[in-house]
Amino acid sequence: MTEQQIQKKIITYLESKGAYVVKVIQASKSGVADLIVCYRGKFISIEVKTPTTKTNVAPLQKYNLRKVFEAEGISTVAWELSQVEELLGSIDDSTITKPN
Repeated sequence: MTEQQIQKKIITYLESKGAYVVKVIQASKSGVADLIVCYRGKFISIEVKTPTTKTNVAPLQKYNLRKVFEAEGISTVAWELSQVEELLGSIDDSTITKPN
């Protein structure tokens, strides 16, 4: 499955859950994650990879994911829909807490 196919599955799922989703094609800032999401008041940044490229996160992408986390948002790298389902389930269950 290609990265674009995985993105499409994730976007379809997120939208079915009522999330606001933006697929970033080009941004004024380099290294921005593939998907910018707002779900139940949570800002989420998702970098989408394939199972074979899941460890190929560029340093600038890691930097941006970390900056989202530091700003008390949620950032993740996903290569399977189930990871995003689990993340939203955690939000639904209110098990995600803000970092200290």
